[in-house]
Amino acid sequence: MSEPASPTVNLPAPTPNPAAAARVPWGWRLRELVMGYLPLLLMLALALTTWWLVKNTPQPEEPRAATAPRHEPDYTMQHFAVQRFAADGRLRVRIEGEQLRHYPDTDTVEIDGVQIHALGIDGRSTQASARRALANGDASEVQLLGGAQVTSQGPSGAPIEFRGEFLHAFLNTEQLRSHLPVQVRQGSSELHAEGMEYDNLSRIVQLKGHVRASFAPAGRR
Repeated sequence: MSEPASPTVNLPAPTPNPAAAARVPWGWRLRELVMGYLPLLLMLALALTTWWLVKNTPQPEEPRAATAPRHEPDYTMQHFAVQRFAADGRLRVRIEGEQLRHYPDTDTVEIDGVQIHALGIDGRSTQASARRALANGDASEVQLLGGAQVTSQGPSGAPIEFRGEFLHAFLNTEQLRSHLPVQVRQGSSELHAEGMEYDNLSRIVQLKGHVRASFAPAGRR
């Protein structure tokens, strides 16, 4: 005889226990939620950090077009006096004026109401004046502009005087030049020329252009 078949029993599926779920602490549930979104939060923080760095990184300055220096004085002096001395301590040049303006772009000095006193190596004294003067940085060259007058006086002999609207003085070589009309006077003799060159060391005057001269008689010199 065959054995009878065992009866099949269907057990009901287990149902969640609401009470057990309620007993899970809320901190654990928050932790699981954060851990689930942690990769996304890290990516967001990295993106924000990159954006902040890009925004606050200094940008390289754009190359500026080269501009020519402006012809403006960087310093001025009022009622001044400047002196230059030789290596042995002797006074060579003294320059005075009402106002001085130094221009750094050309390293030149502009002087109003200039007065110059220079002493040569042979002891000759030279006085110069003009309404305005333009000199280089070391004052070795001075251009006298407007009512220019230069008088050279040696140890002996009558002084020689130069007048004109422009006289260019080279103080180191003791030379005087002009490409404009000049008047040269010594004692009672007077010469007018369209230009001239004067060497104070050799005492030679070269007159240029049309020359007009008047000389005192020998008995009146």
